[in-house]
Amino acid sequence: MDEAQGSLITESPREFAKRLSIAFKDNMLLGRALTHRSYLNEHPEALEDNERLEFLGDAVLDFVVGAWLYNRFPEMNEGDMTRLRAALVRTERLANFAEQINLGPLLRLGRGEEEGGGRTRPAMLCACFEALIGALYLDVGVPAVETFMAPMLEVAADSILINRHDRDAKSILQEWAQSLGFAAPNYRIVAESGPDHDKTFEVEVVIKDQVYGRGTGRSKQSASKVAARAALDKITQV
Repeated sequence: MDEAQGSLITESPREFAKRLSIAFKDNMLLGRALTHRSYLNEHPEALEDNERLEFLGDAVLDFVVGAWLYNRFPEMNEGDMTRLRAALVRTERLANFAEQINLGPLLRLGRGEEEGGGRTRPAMLCACFEALIGALYLDVGVPAVETFMAPMLEVAADSILINRHDRDAKSILQEWAQSLGFAAPNYRIVAESGPDHDKTFEVEVVIKDQVYGRGTGRSKQSASKVAARAALDKITQV
């Protein structure tokens, strides 16, 4: 399974790994990391989707990012490291990592997901990036994951700290609203999409009957956090 499938895919898993200098030994494992369940439903010859690898990759990322923070910031306390790790592994950040390595065009998607814009959907990109990390861990171990992640973590952590994105956006927004005498922000779901196993939620945050921000995520909570962050970005630009 050297050649990836799909009309937008221009490189095979082997070429992808070579471009990123990832020392994959098992190209079939890498191909599985790029295979969404929707593709499996339409192509019975494909043996397995990437959901188990996604589960594994999520755990590996928590460990690798935690270890990286411990070594990178020797004076940082536990609470600050916890907040920074959460900011580094949230859906939007992992989706951004996926975009940095141009992962979207390589995804193996079913027709419905393809037509629904799955290649650019943050939840989809995040899940595939986690699956990629899971596959890399299984194939060549933790050191390879650490080497792959370190440059991206360095840039992302600096950006998060400079822009204070390690603090919980919902808490900051609530403090701002209450400082002006407004009621607490109200978060409401405005749209849901995708199958039950891979839903995406869209949430808007309302303050004093005005929509301040919108966000999408794989859960209502993550979508609310994105909406809060969008609201804070809007406030700082006013």
